[in-house]
Amino acid sequence: MSEISTPRRRILVAGGGLGGLTVAACLLKRGHDVRVFEQAPQLGEVGAGIQVSANAGRVMAHIGVADRVAEIGFLPDQYRFRTFDDGSVLQAIELGARYRETHGQPYVTIHRADLHTVLVDAVRGLRADAIETGARVTRFEEDETGVTLHFDGRASERADLVIAADGIKSVLREQILGHAQADYTGDAVWRVIVPMEDLPPMARETCTDIWVGPGRHAVTYPLRRGTLMNFVGAVEYPTLEAESWTTPRPWEEMRDDFLGWNPMIAAIIEAAPRGECYRWVLKNRTPVRNWSTRFATLMGDAAHPTLPYMAQGAAMAIEDALVLARALDIDAEIPAALDRYQRNRVDRTARVVTESTENRKLFHMPSMEDLRASFARRNMSGERNGWLFSYDPATVPLE
Repeated sequence: MSEISTPRRRILVAGGGLGGLTVAACLLKRGHDVRVFEQAPQLGEVGAGIQVSANAGRVMAHIGVADRVAEIGFLPDQYRFRTFDDGSVLQAIELGARYRETHGQPYVTIHRADLHTVLVDAVRGLRADAIETGARVTRFEEDETGVTLHFDGRASERADLVIAADGIKSVLREQILGHAQADYTGDAVWRVIVPMEDLPPMARETCTDIWVGPGRHAVTYPLRRGTLMNFVGAVEYPTLEAESWTTPRPWEEMRDDFLGWNPMIAAIIEAAPRGECYRWVLKNRTPVRNWSTRFATLMGDAAHPTLPYMAQGAAMAIEDALVLARALDIDAEIPAALDRYQRNRVDRTARVVTESTENRKLFHMPSMEDLRASFARRNMSGERNGWLFSYDPATVPLE
């Protein structure tokens, strides 16, 4: 169906993270009256890396920031699956120039804070006062003509549409879907960033590496033009902790979790800043098939929380942003546009959620024999290039 010009709408976005800013930029480019409300007193992101594959990169190109993202990030040579001990490569996906030639966009690893800054600048370049901080959303109310968004300690706002991009703990998700059971995956995840200059030469790899082993796995890749190394390590734990990105733990615990691993992993951990080792618990939620009301909808982790075992959680939010903006181009009535957005996103996001969950089992096989056999049965390059990276949110038909 062709996309048509629709009336200028007043749209409120709850959440000033990567997804909320991306959808704001997509909508502002179309001339809509958009405001973003972020509950934190200051804009910012946690100190962690993120991978921007071509499917998300096409949205960055659509809003005019793809070149800047590539320039301040890092372009890895390959995406490799490696054994935890000797580093043998089980499978590899070619990135670099070949990937860019195939998909029209590079594969970029970037600091989350850097990507966030790029998106803030993009939104403010389109509307200087689009973002308001210190605004905690509490609920929304709908009537026959629109929606009112309510806040804690601030006057309410009237709009045609509310978009909840407020993440995994979204209060608006609970209003739309009710309480959702979150089940502990059995994994807690370490994250740390190390200056590349603090690493020995053998640990200064230029690839995105997934290190797999019994009961745990790790991910390493460069950031900021190769000046930083990002480390993420998922370890099976029997007990629960807080579901938070900012829970520090003793460095010694991280070291002990990866004793006997490849020397590159040992070198990264040895160089890790002792007071900046963070660990959080991963919880899983069953995908849902309806995340909208008449004048409110969810996107990103508020709609389809995704485990990090495919590095696609943020990419799904970024894809959502452009598909939602395009749906609003097509349908004059907002309920119809939200239905179009949702039905064109639910199967793809559910597939990513499901495969991300399944990857935990693949990466943590109980023996090296099982790991090698399981990877031998897969074609990671064919699978991900075939359906994941090839998706174009700017041109995919919206039926």
